[in-house]
Amino acid sequence: MSFYELHKSERDQLVTTIHQAIQSDIASEKDKSLLKYFSDEDTYIRKAAYLAIGRIYQADRSLQTKIIRQLEELLLSENAKVRQTVVNSAGEIGIFDFPPAEPFMEKGLFDPHHSVRNAVIGSIKKMGEKNPKPVLAFAKKYLHHEDKEIRREICHGIELRGRKYPQDILPLLKELQDDKTKRVRSTLVHVLGQIAYKQGCLETVVADLRSWHNKELIADALAEIIDVHDRYKDFAVKTQDEARDYIEKHF
Repeated sequence: MSFYELHKSERDQLVTTIHQAIQSDIASEKDKSLLKYFSDEDTYIRKAAYLAIGRIYQADRSLQTKIIRQLEELLLSENAKVRQTVVNSAGEIGIFDFPPAEPFMEKGLFDPHHSVRNAVIGSIKKMGEKNPKPVLAFAKKYLHHEDKEIRREICHGIELRGRKYPQDILPLLKELQDDKTKRVRSTLVHVLGQIAYKQGCLETVVADLRSWHNKELIADALAEIIDVHDRYKDFAVKTQDEARDYIEKHF
């Protein structure tokens, strides 16, 4: 039976059981429960496990070194689900303490399995939203990496911070405007659209785009921004017509 097939009270009890089992493993420097839950086929079981890691790390300083050591060992697993959950666990830690999480992000970026690399993107998103300064400094190091997928993943990863604070990520996005790789370019256009539809964000993005030099990229980004205001009309501050009028007036 999957996590969400359980009644709420049963789910709550299972989350408590997972937390306690993982805390016991860490304290005794064992990995039986860690491996069990980190490798579970159910995404939500694995999520409960990595959320437990974050809570335990934050609540008990005496276990922090043990947690990092356990995660380092589990990152060597041949099971991609285990490595994915390790990266997500490090992401929970990095929300409030980035330095211990950084090595896991660095290794996860180059993992052979896409699910682990996607966990890095998700982790950068949640860490960047709450702990932007060190996370964006980390992202900046990889903006011009020779591997196009690394550049794309970093571009995608910083998106969430930009939805509320586009000014924080626009300088990084600007560095990608001349990237020749189609997947990187399409991700850049996508991110520019995603950070332009909430309160005050369209104005910030448009003002910044006026300082970019790649006219073709700018045109594609503006078209995406206008389209996003229709696709996300239930969440956008402006209507699509208002967004189009603003762009025509200021660009």
